Amino acid sequence: MAIHINIIGAGNMAYQLTRAFYNHPEVQLQQLYSRSELSSEFNIFEIEKTHHLNFLRPADVCIIAVKDEAIAEISKKLPFENQLVVHTSGNTSIEAIDSKNRRGVFYPLQTMNKQTLVDFNSVPFCLEAENTNDFYLLQCLALLLSTKTYALNSYQRRILHLAAVFMNNFSNHLVYISEQICKKNEVPFEILQPLLIETFAKLQNTSAYDAQTGPARRNDSLTIANHLAMLDNNNYKEIYEIITNSIINTYGRKEL
Repeated sequence: MAIHINIIGAGNMAYQLTRAFYNHPEVQLQQLYSRSELSSEFNIFEIEKTHHLNFLRPADVCIIAVKDEAIAEISKKLPFENQLVVHTSGNTSIEAIDSKNRRGVFYPLQTMNKQTLVDFNSVPFCLEAENTNDFYLLQCLALLLSTKTYALNSYQRRILHLAAVFMNNFSNHLVYISEQICKKNEVPFEILQPLLIETFAKLQNTSAYDAQTGPARRNDSLTIANHLAMLDNNNYKEIYEIITNSIINTYGRKEL
């Protein structure tokens, strides 16, 4: 028997989950809710869509995939009670969901946008529920997409989200800075692409501690000084100094 689900939201997470569950033989996508007009990417889904929360019907799982600050408000306005309602946030407690419904968390840990289709097969799903039966249902739903599920409480999930921000969001911003430095100085950024690939590929088999290289790792003060002198963007210079000192401290040397 198919699992009936509603999805609330119009962002990247809502889109990727809708795409993943759409036409899945063991899932019945019942309704999509968005407060505003859905983007054109959602047009391919022949599913009942609504802009009114009061039109939502009960389902086996109601997935709230919206910004963190909107979760509590939306959950309070749901027109039903004693249904399984989950959010998809890594940084929000299960208690943000109004207690008139059974509460849970269905958090796929992966970076998402609407332009790149996510292959959920290797995406870890971090799950939480208030009772065993609801957890089992969420696990069954996650296993339709992925081979990896983890039972994490709200605190553990927030810790994981914090670590993910360092690993994904901050590293992406550093790549952006590299792009801007190359662009400003008319150096082809594509030259760095093999390095970018190798940097993350080797971390599959080597700890980040052991994989660290570069002037800060070997405490090459001359190269570090030259780099700082080349940076005319004070923000970039501050980032360079902070990360350099962090690396130096990690390997037991004195700061700049």
